[in-house]
Amino acid sequence: MSTQPGVRPDPSLGLLALYDEALPHVYGYLLARCRSAALAEDLAAETFLAAVGALRKPDAPELSIGWLIGVARHKLADHWRREEREQRGLRVLDGEPAPVEDPWDLRLDAMVARDVLAGLGPHHRAALTLRYLDGLPVPAVAAHLGRTVHATEALLVRARTAFRRDYPHDQPGEEC
Repeated sequence: MSTQPGVRPDPSLGLLALYDEALPHVYGYLLARCRSAALAEDLAAETFLAAVGALRKPDAPELSIGWLIGVARHKLADHWRREEREQRGLRVLDGEPAPVEDPWDLRLDAMVARDVLAGLGPHHRAALTLRYLDGLPVPAVAAHLGRTVHATEALLVRARTAFRRDYPHDQPGEEC
């Protein structure tokens, strides 16, 4: 099969080649977090559809299982946000009082935490992400990072310290 000059192959074809290997990882990641096989299947399908769209853009990311799991993480977060909006609407219809905590505050906290995490060194960011966002036990984090369990525990202590140092600790009622 020859290509015409100036015509580049569809980059999403690489996703097709990776699909069989990546699907169990993406599905397993989602199933462990949502505990519903049907929902995990739906979110896995959304993940691969979003990946096709992203890979067709001019600034397409490098295709990997890790990147696909990142897309899956975003799809799961989107699902939880939709679910929360739906529940909030049902509470309003039922006449229940709104929760005391403002959901925007939670979203802002998450954005600040993401920014702080992005500002950490790659080894701290990887350790914290694997341990707390992905929920892996310390031995699994150690295996992913190619470290001993004791070295990983020490790394996590240093990473948490760095995160706490950089995270803004405004007291309620204080001006930003």
